[in-house]
Amino acid sequence: MLDGKRLLITGVLTRGSIAFEVARQAQELGAEIVLTGFGRGRRLTERTAKSLPNPPDVLELDVNEPRQIAAVAAEIDRRWGSLDGLLHAIAFAPADALGGAFLETPSASAVTAFETSAFSLKALAAALAPALEAAASGSVVGLDFDASVAWPVYDWMGVAKAALESVSRYLARDLGPRGIRVNLVSAGPIETIAAGSIPGFETLAGLWRDGAPLGWDTRDASAVAGAVCFLLSDMSRAITGEIIHVDGGFHAVGAPRRV
Repeated sequence: MLDGKRLLITGVLTRGSIAFEVARQAQELGAEIVLTGFGRGRRLTERTAKSLPNPPDVLELDVNEPRQIAAVAAEIDRRWGSLDGLLHAIAFAPADALGGAFLETPSASAVTAFETSAFSLKALAAALAPALEAAASGSVVGLDFDASVAWPVYDWMGVAKAALESVSRYLARDLGPRGIRVNLVSAGPIETIAAGSIPGFETLAGLWRDGAPLGWDTRDASAVAGAVCFLLSDMSRAITGEIIHVDGGFHAVGAPRRV
């Protein structure tokens, strides 16, 4: 499905990362990939990359540093000349923006959550647009968490995800004429390093375990990764501005089943 595709994948930290499973499946489907890492976390990404079928290179990327974004775009152009797909799997909110203290969160923390988790999708997509356009059918995919309601403990990250959803629609509007698709995959809660930093994450996970019609395994990212790979493939060539829910159907019912 991805034979010959060249992909840039962000967000790989450990084997438990959703992005790691995307990278693994993408390689099995024939893609050539490059990963990104940030600061001290880059070493962790480099170690994790060795577990992939074909260990890829890891580029330095802090999405809040325009120079690093430009450097990654230049390296992609030098290396490949074009880019078939980009996975945006980046999100961060300071501790005081999560955990139930929504009313006390300072503006600086809310801005940090927005810049890192939402604006970065625009920053990356815009910088890589020439390479994606050169591929003739470029695809940008972001990882989302349903922002249609106010979840327990998610707080300003939920606001940032709502912004991410809006950013993806505007990108789909502006990049579509250049042959670039922009979509999101709204995943149910998965036990990752990022999830572990959310106070009360188990509360969210419990909602899905009890309420998803198809059931939900918080330790299994394979279904989410499969949807991402579909959106990165030519099979999704007429889909843009979409949010695909991969959450066991929880978004459709929104409450635990009653027996």
